[in-house]
Amino acid sequence: MSNESNYAIELNGISKVFGNVVANDNINLNIKYGEILALLGENGSGKTTLMNMLAGIYYPDAGSISIAGNEAAIGSPKDAIDYGIGMIHQHFKLVEIFNAMDNIVLGTDGRYEKPKLLKDKILNISNKFGLEIEPEKKIYNMSVSEKQTVEIMKVLYRGAKILILDEPTAVLTPQETEKLFTILRKMKEQGSAIIIITHKLHEVLNISDRVAILRKGKLVDTVETKKTNENKLTELMVGRPVSLKIKRPETTNNKTVLNVVELSVENVDGTLAIKDVNFKLKSGEILGVAGIAGSGQKELCEAIAGLVKIKSGAVLCHKENIIGKTPDEIIKLGISMSFVPEDRLGMGLVGSMGMVENIMLKSYKNNKGLFIDKKPAKKLSEQLVEKLDIVTQNIYTPVRMMSGGNVQKVLLGREIESNPNVLITAYPVRGLDINSSYVIYDLLNEQKKKDVAILFIGEDLDVLLELSDRIMVLCHGKVQGIVDAKTTTKEEIGLMMTGMNLTGGGHNE
Repeated sequence: MSNESNYAIELNGISKVFGNVVANDNINLNIKYGEILALLGENGSGKTTLMNMLAGIYYPDAGSISIAGNEAAIGSPKDAIDYGIGMIHQHFKLVEIFNAMDNIVLGTDGRYEKPKLLKDKILNISNKFGLEIEPEKKIYNMSVSEKQTVEIMKVLYRGAKILILDEPTAVLTPQETEKLFTILRKMKEQGSAIIIITHKLHEVLNISDRVAILRKGKLVDTVETKKTNENKLTELMVGRPVSLKIKRPETTNNKTVLNVVELSVENVDGTLAIKDVNFKLKSGEILGVAGIAGSGQKELCEAIAGLVKIKSGAVLCHKENIIGKTPDEIIKLGISMSFVPEDRLGMGLVGSMGMVENIMLKSYKNNKGLFIDKKPAKKLSEQLVEKLDIVTQNIYTPVRMMSGGNVQKVLLGREIESNPNVLITAYPVRGLDINSSYVIYDLLNEQKKKDVAILFIGEDLDVLLELSDRIMVLCHGKVQGIVDAKTTTKEEIGLMMTGMNLTGGGHNE
């Protein structure tokens, strides 16, 4: 079979079943050399499963895969590399104590080459595709964008002509995203075939030539990017029209509920994770927090929630310093604080428990006597399933069996039903499809209308600008500035995230 059609990949009747779940159902799809294809779909639509079959992690139950016009049997990641396929995962697979060059050649014969020859070879590849790389720089000294460049170099060094990128811009600034897209366009010009999985529709329209949409394991449609828009793509993904507008309700209470003063928290190695952070959080306000991954967002949340030891500073809630107090002591002061962590099944919920038991974890201390009354938790579970459209076999099914979106609805629903004064949310829509994300935004805005003070840690700057009233930007654990979401721009926030102080910095009003 020849490659006259110029197809890099042809998927013919691909199906994959896990138990009773049909992950992929008779999918026919092709990708050309010199083309960027975006892959869209809700959580559980089968995107990752399909790409994992190309990457050699799964093997199809039915159908065939052709690479460059020849039928291929991809039984392992090594087979995938041999066929010229490289996958860049959302969570990087790098050895932090090694430098870039060592990571690039790890597992290849290149590790036996002389360092100078190897360095020259890597720089030649980087120049060809417009990549910026320092071969001898240690991974632990790199930014997220630099680490991603090393991951791309790893697959290019191995000869990949077909690249799969899974949520590649999830933790990049707008400037870093544009730099990545410039690289991808250069690779496309050089004849590479590129598949990009992303939830960000504006990026799909910016970078791709065609868009393939999956829904419930089936390929719904493949459309030319220039002939579609965000609303059409969303309707294809969800199966019905969805409003893509986040309404920002105006509130008038605006009393200071939380006042963080000169807060500093140490990492385990004694360095400062956050340093002298100052800000005020008001009732009926959503204060967004932006920053490159690892800028202190996690430590800030956990410090306010009383989960980590504070080096110095104060957290005043209704003018009462809550540093050093237990959650029970805080509640006795009349302060209700809910924390929705980024690690849903590690810190937020117990994966082996059902909804009822997970809700009881929040309320079991309210029981009096020897026996625990499950009825209130059962009733609340049933209400949340109906109100939030949670998909689960039943309210006793372990939550680890649910999709990411449904797990997040359970977690956020439980915290909201405790009627908090302060709600802290860390990446509440990370990895969620567009429909689930907008449900979460609506829930947060409903709490805002009830005068709840909300701290929203996010990574999508477009969402932060639409949802937040103000945005605080962190860089290396310090506050670069707090800006009005209605008047600032995505580019300004992106520059602040990299350390440029555009506002005079650190003001907390």
